[in-house]
Amino acid sequence: MSAGLPPQQRVPDVLDAWRMVAARRGVEGRLPLSALTRLGGSLLDSDGDVRFALDFDRDALQVPYVELRIEAQLPLVCQRSMERFLLPVSIVQRLGLIRDEADEAALPEGYEPLLVPEDGMLRTADLVEDELILAVPVVPVSPSSEAVEHDWPVTQAEQEEQAQDRPNPFAALSALKSKPNN
Repeated sequence: MSAGLPPQQRVPDVLDAWRMVAARRGVEGRLPLSALTRLGGSLLDSDGDVRFALDFDRDALQVPYVELRIEAQLPLVCQRSMERFLLPVSIVQRLGLIRDEADEAALPEGYEPLLVPEDGMLRTADLVEDELILAVPVVPVSPSSEAVEHDWPVTQAEQEEQAQDRPNPFAALSALKSKPNN
């Protein structure tokens, strides 16, 4: 992926998937995080941007695909320290272009299905945003937050208390085993 596009070269908002495949074309560009409204709810703020490249082609089996390459730094809140951190995201994903859900079964291993609308038009930002949404962890944790556990380790008493509160998963089996047969 190049460092960026010249200002006069603009990535189209909508691409004709089938024409792009036939021409073996690709596009690359940048999107501000603020433009990705569905992703915005998972982010602490919208500072920054996303670099991406979309390459359309057919593989050796003539399966049409788009390969996405995405680089971003997502501003998240660490759930351990409650502080802002940047999650580095680097995605390379190959999406098999299908016209019907039944075509999904025919995709080779390693392809994720992408159902192309009847008109063949794909929104560039939606492709990028969908992959970034999937990349956000359910519980964001900064790699540098591990010090919290070192500062306040779990005490022996807390470990014993947790063990006492936890039911024995074999207690029911033990009760059945000691029951006389009828």
